[in-house]
Amino acid sequence: MSFSKKLSNQHKNSEVQAEIGKFIAYNKDEFAELVTFVDFAEKFTLGFIEINFTPDINLLIAGLQQNPQCQEIQFVVLDFPDGNLQFLRDELVEQLAKITKETNKKLVLLIRNLEKSIGVFGDYPPVLQDLNFVRDSYRKTVPHPLLFILPDYAISRLAKFAPDFWAWKSGLFRFKTTELTRDRAIANTLNTDINIERLPTPEQQERIDLLHGLLMEYHPTGEIPSPEHLRNCGNILNELGKAYLSQHKPIKAREYLEKAGKITKKFPDYSLQIEVINQLGESYQQQRQFESANSYHQQALDIAKKQKNRPAVTNSLFYLGNVSLDMRQFHQARDYYQQALEIKIEFGDRYASASTYHNLGRVAQELREYDQARDYYQQALEIKIEFGDRYASASTYHNLGSVAQELREYDQARDYYQQALEIKIEFGDRYASASTYHNLGRVAQELREYDQARDYYQQALEIKIEFGDRYASASTYHNLGIVAQKLREYDQARDYYQQALEIKIEFGDRYASASTYHQLGRVAQELREYDQARDYYQQALEIEIEFGDRYASASTYHNLGIVAQKLREYDQARDYYQQALEIKIEFGDRYSQALTLYCLGTLAQAEENYAEARANLQTALEIYVEYQDEYWSKVAREILESLPE
Repeated sequence: MSFSKKLSNQHKNSEVQAEIGKFIAYNKDEFAELVTFVDFAEKFTLGFIEINFTPDINLLIAGLQQNPQCQEIQFVVLDFPDGNLQFLRDELVEQLAKITKETNKKLVLLIRNLEKSIGVFGDYPPVLQDLNFVRDSYRKTVPHPLLFILPDYAISRLAKFAPDFWAWKSGLFRFKTTELTRDRAIANTLNTDINIERLPTPEQQERIDLLHGLLMEYHPTGEIPSPEHLRNCGNILNELGKAYLSQHKPIKAREYLEKAGKITKKFPDYSLQIEVINQLGESYQQQRQFESANSYHQQALDIAKKQKNRPAVTNSLFYLGNVSLDMRQFHQARDYYQQALEIKIEFGDRYASASTYHNLGRVAQELREYDQARDYYQQALEIKIEFGDRYASASTYHNLGSVAQELREYDQARDYYQQALEIKIEFGDRYASASTYHNLGRVAQELREYDQARDYYQQALEIKIEFGDRYASASTYHNLGIVAQKLREYDQARDYYQQALEIKIEFGDRYASASTYHQLGRVAQELREYDQARDYYQQALEIEIEFGDRYASASTYHNLGIVAQKLREYDQARDYYQQALEIKIEFGDRYSQALTLYCLGTLAQAEENYAEARANLQTALEIYVEYQDEYWSKVAREILESLPE
């Protein structure tokens, strides 16, 4: 080791020792009582240490290990960070068997991180139920002093939901947080410019833990926060709500946001009040409860207008646009976004304009205005790059990929998706990576690279399940069904579609159900179950007409035509094909016109109208050649060559 490195390590060590000394001095009496407790404790003796912050826990443990009165004590720290832990005693017995006991030393067990399985909300967490139930067995199976190190709220929950175990305690030691620890926590939570969603998952949890610790400082369990702490409590509760929203846990987020909302009414901070109300709206939007979401965002907008708070008006309009977009009210969404953009431009807030340009791009994309969508995305990307916001660029690269994909520019689409994925991985945003894996699967699927497509979809599904995003899983189950169908694995395809449909119905997403009814129709069609296929297509068409999705109805009319043709109902088949072709021409979808022209050609062939067959097939072939679709070009050419002169 170099001399400079030795000096650096010595300096760091001296800083740590100084912090240990300050912590113990700040909690002098409590620390002395704890040392006495440890000294006299024998066999199974139960104690609890209340500390709200992890850094202080580390200082306490180091202080105990270094204390002269504890030199004949072997402290063993046992860490239980698993949020799904149920049987603590079994885990302790297993860990005890691995401990090498030091000669002539008393073993004392320090239990930490149990708050992860105790949780913050909900009655009777499994770990506490079991703790209470097997209490009597601890005397025999864990015959050593046991100290639980927990934050305020976890100790309160343990006392409430494991009262028999709690009754055995021989000591409760409450340590105060040092000013240094509190200041660091505030700096890393309330006073940081880094949004929690941009942090890697472990760091997100660290911030949430800090926020919980701060909340206990300003609002101890069972106590009413003092008037001077109300503002801090409101800010912390709001940040906890935002943190859980970033993790797509809307119910958990709402627990904190509703408390924040009550507090913000007690002091005149309208900016915070508006933010809390908008976050409550977002929590309902994540659950697809759009009426409730709209109500909250409209409430926030009304307050912002009354207070003449133009930036808050902008944010509320943006949120209202997001809800309208999810409800497929595209023109309404565009109107909200345009209003928000005007205010941002008026205030010269170029950076904030990026997200609005991005969402205007999403609206244009849904309306199949692809050139306009691309233009909006490019404007958004330009601003994000200008301000060095690499993380935010990922979503725009992703959506540029989606536009390229719709335009059948698959190499360009794949390149955009890869850029988006690279950034998401770089920033540790595993959840956001799922949508990009999904869309890379769609590109591979279009290129008939089915094994690659399945692999991407499986990666996407794994992440969605990991994060508990059941709704988003539906689209991936749906697309796994398409891949299975392409590989003629019809039972597997049907199973995937049924899983997708079940989720869409569960979440009340009637519009999205249409595409899955359509695909179930295609499976039935492939299995020659034509009546079943027709029934599924009719259900899909009914929904598409109900939601005014004329473009999507084209493919359903097309497939109803195929069923009618298979049943030799040629006039009905021609009528369906003509309706499909008319819509595709109306929307300028030249590529998909080819397939309907191809089917009109095979229909004419079946009726022995070879001139009409040749005309339709020739037009279809020209389009396939234009779009460089070698597979369908070959199919169309072979049928053309087989037609009688």
